[in-house]
Amino acid sequence: MSAVAPEGRPLLRLEARNAQTPIERKPPWIRTRMRTGPEYSDVKGLVRAAGLHTVCEEAGCPNIYECWEDREATFLIGGDVCTRRCDFCQIDSGRPTPLDRDEPRRVAESVRTMGLRYATVTGVARDDLADGGSWLYGETVRQIHALSAGTGVEVLIPDFGGRADQLDEVFGAAPEVLAHNLETVPRIFKRIRPAFRYERSLDVLRQARAAGLVTKSNLILGLGETAEEIHAAMRDLHAAGCELLTVTQYLRPTPRHHPVERWVRPEEFLDWERVGAELGFSGVMSGPLVRSSYRAGRLYQQAITARGEGHTAASDLPKSVLETSHTQ
Repeated sequence: MSAVAPEGRPLLRLEARNAQTPIERKPPWIRTRMRTGPEYSDVKGLVRAAGLHTVCEEAGCPNIYECWEDREATFLIGGDVCTRRCDFCQIDSGRPTPLDRDEPRRVAESVRTMGLRYATVTGVARDDLADGGSWLYGETVRQIHALSAGTGVEVLIPDFGGRADQLDEVFGAAPEVLAHNLETVPRIFKRIRPAFRYERSLDVLRQARAAGLVTKSNLILGLGETAEEIHAAMRDLHAAGCELLTVTQYLRPTPRHHPVERWVRPEEFLDWERVGAELGFSGVMSGPLVRSSYRAGRLYQQAITARGEGHTAASDLPKSVLETSHTQ
């Protein structure tokens, strides 16, 4: 194992300790088949031509072949280097490149070119910027709505340090869904997400719900949490106003990352989906290969139905899109 990370920095002590545990063998239910048809190639070409990044690639999403073949992608804005390091995340951490202020336009044009009726956008944390990158998130939502008026937009944001002005910059752009991922439980939160805070993440969701936005979050299983802790975190999320929830299996990206503590069987994921429904979430998607933006349009429609709202940007999405919306 190299003593240097791919981005050129020395390994952190935590990374060196993680690397002492070999990469775990995946169980049969985790494996996916590579399917690279013409649609996959076309989406890849569009992303390359526009000079964009996708979470599908940068985070090593296992659903990339399925989703790109269905012309679905989750755009990654703010570059491909994050100012924070989470112990489960494949995206490189370090010093980001200067802000690309033309990126929102290019993302919006790609959404229009791909003919997406529901677009998902996330980004790296940009603590190096005075506004935390909040303008970039808000402007991307505004540009997509301007070029594709019927397209729903889901934006997955960092916590912006809990700063109300930065959160309001994004909320004011009126995304159809505001997602912020809690990811794990309080006992191991600091080890897994040292630059985030459990209560602060819950507060982001509270503020988004208070602003009238549909709210969404994610929990990753296999990091060392217990069943009781998962249940408690789900209760915390619902109490904070979270309407939509995805529950996923942790897949270790490299030896530098946190070891997989256990492989959660598919039937347990079904149990958590039932628990979520009993707690009152409008929509829950739970499975080994589910990722936080997987089939996002379908979950959004469940939230709209639960709210009893009428026509929305995604209310007349084709059934095929609602059933196979975006990855990671």
